[in-house]
Amino acid sequence: MEFGKGPPLVLVPGIQGRWEYLCPAIDVLATSFRTLTFPLCGERGCDVALDPALGIDNDTRQIAAVLDRSGVDRAIICGISFGGLPAIRFAAVAPERTVALILVSVPGPDWRLRPRHRVYARVPWLFGPLFLAESPWRLRGEVRAAIPLIGARRRFVAGQLRTLVRAPLSPTRMAWRAALISRPHLLDDCARIAAPTLVITGDRALDLVVRVESTLAYMQLIAGARHATLARTGHLGSITRPEAFASLVREFVERSHSAGSCGPRHGSDAA
Repeated sequence: MEFGKGPPLVLVPGIQGRWEYLCPAIDVLATSFRTLTFPLCGERGCDVALDPALGIDNDTRQIAAVLDRSGVDRAIICGISFGGLPAIRFAAVAPERTVALILVSVPGPDWRLRPRHRVYARVPWLFGPLFLAESPWRLRGEVRAAIPLIGARRRFVAGQLRTLVRAPLSPTRMAWRAALISRPHLLDDCARIAAPTLVITGDRALDLVVRVESTLAYMQLIAGARHATLARTGHLGSITRPEAFASLVREFVERSHSAGSCGPRHGSDAA
């Protein structure tokens, strides 16, 4: 899927595997970037076969295929949550095609499934219903903080429910992806990244999905990485505050372009 005009940016979706859940972010990014996105391997609409033996590289190949199909040599690679893992891998193995790397609330190398989630992953038909049942509790506080007006909050929730009907989740594939998160070669991949890198997190108290400290590990693992906090958000900041999210992305890309190949130094920003 392709939206907008400008510098090419590949947006890699999260564990649900569907780009449709990122539509609020896509709509705003498309005002500044040629935004390319896709369903992860195995999802409806993906024409790349899922090879379980390849693990994360299934989706890394997807990024390359999207660039090739769009006639794009180099792009900004932006991964949301789980989508940050194939983004990291791509930046490591294809530095010549990676203009910049943006990691949004991505699980760090220390991330592990909680005991009950390990049970869910072994019984995928339980994973989906229980994941959905837990989501309102985990996300309620951050949605209220990011969208304080009741009417706007109701519209956001209604939009996400419509997306759930239009792009249903696969518990089996979600469980499979969850089991891939702690990859042994992630540290090696991070050490190989040369592209300017931005690590975006929400507020520590609001992200109940991936601890902010886990995501911040990439600040030490990727040389020259910069950090930005998307205030009043938790794990869903890219879609609950899409304008602020897109503003962080634009500022980082402009700053990286001005800095040339050296990229940004360690630092921190907020929006």
